Amino acid sequence: MGIESLLGELPATWETTTLGNICQRGGGFIQTGPFGSQLHAADYVEAGIPTIMPKNIGENKVIEEGISRITQKDAERLSKYRVKSGDIVYSRRGDVTLRAFIREQQNGWLCGTGSLLVRLGEGIVDPRFVSYYLSDPSIREWIQQHAVGATMPNLNTSIMEAVPFIYPPIPEQRAIAGILGALDDKIELNRRMNRTLESVARAVYKNMMQVEGGEEKTVGEVVTVVGGTTPSRANPAFWEGGDIHWATPKDLAPLQSPVLLDTSSRITEFGLQEISSGLLPVRTVLLSSRAPIGYLAITQIPVAINQGFIAIKCTKEVPNYFILNWLKDHMEEIIGRANGTTFLEISKSNFRPMKIIVPLPEKMKVFVETVESLYQKIVANLKESRTLASLRDTLLPKLMRGEVRVKDVEGVHGY
Repeated sequence: MGIESLLGELPATWETTTLGNICQRGGGFIQTGPFGSQLHAADYVEAGIPTIMPKNIGENKVIEEGISRITQKDAERLSKYRVKSGDIVYSRRGDVTLRAFIREQQNGWLCGTGSLLVRLGEGIVDPRFVSYYLSDPSIREWIQQHAVGATMPNLNTSIMEAVPFIYPPIPEQRAIAGILGALDDKIELNRRMNRTLESVARAVYKNMMQVEGGEEKTVGEVVTVVGGTTPSRANPAFWEGGDIHWATPKDLAPLQSPVLLDTSSRITEFGLQEISSGLLPVRTVLLSSRAPIGYLAITQIPVAINQGFIAIKCTKEVPNYFILNWLKDHMEEIIGRANGTTFLEISKSNFRPMKIIVPLPEKMKVFVETVESLYQKIVANLKESRTLASLRDTLLPKLMRGEVRVKDVEGVHGY
C-alpha cells in the first residue's frame, strides 16, 4: 500500500519515507526486547528497575500499576534494552497497535520480553510527533494488517521498519505534537486529580468507620441486590438499532475512576425485556462478580447489565458512596465467598448475607455531605477528559495529513 493511498494527497513541503529509514538517519534503531532465555520469571524482584512488558503498554503511555522489576545488576547485563526518553515501546503480540511513549521519568527502564523498542535518534523528527503519528487510525490499520501469526498478530522489526512515514518540517512537527500533547496533558492531569479526590473520599470513609457506632445488618437487608443477563445474540430484534446502554465487566476494566459514563454495547426495548432487573437507575453501584471479581463503578447513566455483575441499588439511608467504599474494604471477603470450577464467581445468594455495619444516620449524613462534592468533581473531570479525547482523536488524523494546519487550531479549548 503506497503512502499516497494510505494518507491521501500531502502538502508539498512534507516528506515521505519509512519508519526504519527515519531511525537509521537519526542514528537510532528498531529492536525486540530480550528473549525469555535472557530474562526468567525468577529474575523479577520486589524493588528494582521497572520492566515494560506488553501488559504495561497502554495508549501512548506506560501503565505503571503492577509493573515487574529487575535488579540493577540484571539491568546492566541487559543494558542494550534500556529505554531512553523519546523512545517508543510496542507490544509485539496481541494488540500490536498499542505503544508507549517513554517520558523522562521512565528513562533507564527496561524494554521487556514480548516488547519492541523504537529509537528515533536525533535531529530528523520530533519523538512526540512520531508517537502521535503512530496513533493515526490509518497507520494502526496498516500495522494490524501486516502483523503476522496464525493464532494472534505478532510484530517484528521488519514490519516496523517498513511502516510508511510522512512528516512536515520539524517546527510544524513540534507544533502538532504541542497541540495534541496539551490535550493529553490535561487528560492526565484530570486522571491524577481524580485519584487524589478518591483518596480524600476514602480517608473520610475510613475516619467515619474507625469511630464505630452503628447497627450490624446483612447486605440484603439494607440494599437491593440484582443481576443481569445477555439477550440472545441470535435475535437481531434485541440488538439492531438499540440505544439502551448495556454493560459488561469489560466496560469497567479500563476505567480510571469508579464512574460509568458509557457502554460499548446497546440493546433495544425488546432486549431490555429479556433482563429481569430491567433498566437500572443512575447512581447504581456495579460490582463485577466474575472473571475477574472486583471491578467497581457508580453508574451515571441508566443501564442494563449482563450476568457478570452484581448490581446494588442503594437508598438514602445506605447511599452509593458508602457502599462503594465498603465494597473496597471487604473485597477479600467477597472473593473468599466466591466459588466455581471454571472461574470464581460471587453469587447474589452468597453476597446478600454478608455482614455490614451501617453508621448512625447523623454520621452517614455528614459523610455524604462531605464526599458528594468530591465525587461530583470526579464525574466532571471524566466528562471533560472524554470531550478532550474526542477532540484529540478528531484532530489527529487531520493534522497528520495536513488537512488541518496548526494555525487553524491554535487556541482551541485554550490549547
